[in-house]
Order: sequence, then structure tokens, then C-alpha cells
Amino acid sequence: MFKNKAYIGISFIILVFGIYAVPKIISRIQNSDVVKADRLDKVASASDAEGALVKIGPAPKFELTNQDNKIINNDSYKGKVYVLEFFFTTCPSICPKMNQSMLVLEKKFFGNPNFGIATITIDPNHDTPEVLKEHAKLLGVKSSNWNFLTGDRQVIFDLANKGFNLYAGENSKVNGGFEHSGMFALIDKNGNIRCRKDNFGNPILYYDGLEKAGVRDIQQDISILLAE
Repeated sequence: MFKNKAYIGISFIILVFGIYAVPKIISRIQNSDVVKADRLDKVASASDAEGALVKIGPAPKFELTNQDNKIINNDSYKGKVYVLEFFFTTCPSICPKMNQSMLVLEKKFFGNPNFGIATITIDPNHDTPEVLKEHAKLLGVKSSNWNFLTGDRQVIFDLANKGFNLYAGENSKVNGGFEHSGMFALIDKNGNIRCRKDNFGNPILYYDGLEKAGVRDIQQDISILLAE
């Protein structure tokens, strides 16, 4: 008898659920809304805003010396869109690839006075202005708006790790003695860090300087910022 009552109770619950839910499900199918869960709704909204670059905030302040022994700071890039990276000239791993990616950007926007590049060494004890000038020459750098920068070691490490949150550190166990991020920062004409969103609508923050897709994306977004 108890089993029969239990079956009746379950049947009643299913009946009530059917009366309440089925019409709503049918309505959603008819309106093509059945696949739009909360996460998909957010992704769709992000796609609608595709092309709009996110403003992360102002780039950290810096004042460093370039390959021509000139003082370069944020104001040197005022009114310019620029890409910033951290590297060192004796890097045996990712720096050569990053250099080639930067050369692609230089070539793409060469002659545009409103575009620049800032390449900051994390090994300033070795990378003097003279060393950086020779390095730029070996790379075949042509743009007068591409500055190779050096300065106080701790200031540079703080700028990388605390300012931009792009990792840079010394490690005697790795080839070259230093480790650093392979990401590029994109800064607009007003000195703000900018970036695109990923497929989920989240800011990517920085661009991968080691991958063709990252270089392609930053080229597209530089063009957007130059047109603003």
C-alpha cells in the first residue's frame, strides 16, 4: 500500500512539472532560445562588441635610456600607439622570436609617425646603450620610433613585475640566466594599456609575441588604435 502511494505521489509531481515546464520549453524552442544559457548569452554579448578594445588602465611610468643615450619616458610616446616588451640581447631562447615578431610590426607600420616600439632589457648590466645600439643594427631596425631601453636593474624588474605584471626574473639554472614573459603590451595614444577580448568576452590583457596569431591580432588592434 505504501508503494502504491509513493507511485501516486511521484506521478503527481511529474504531472505538475509537465503542466508547468513543457509549455515553457516549447515556447523557447519556437523562439530559438533553447541554446541560450547564461554563459552563451554572455559570449553572444561579447561577440556583439567585437572590435571594441578594452581599456585596462594607464601604463606604468618609466624613464630609461635608449640606444642613443637619450632619456625616454612615457611622454616620449605621447600621441603614439606603441608596443612594449621585455628582453635581453644574449637571450638564447624566446627573444630572437620576439625580435622577429617586432620586426614584422615595424615593417607593417613603418613610416607612420604615430607608431612606436619600446624594447626594455632585463639585463642592464650587460645591455648598455652601446650594446643595444649594436643589437638594433644587427636586427636591421630602421624606425626612429623603436627605442631599446636600459637603466637601473631593480627599477626595470619592478616595472616588469609590479607595473605591467609581465614576469621577468633572474635564474642561474636556465640558459642565459634570465626568464621573462613573451607577451607584448599595447598602449594607445593616451598612454592606456589596451587589448581585445577572448571568445568568452574576457580581456586578454597582453598579446603573444611568440605566435603568429598573437602578432596578427596585435597588428589588427594597432590599426584600430591608430584610427581613433
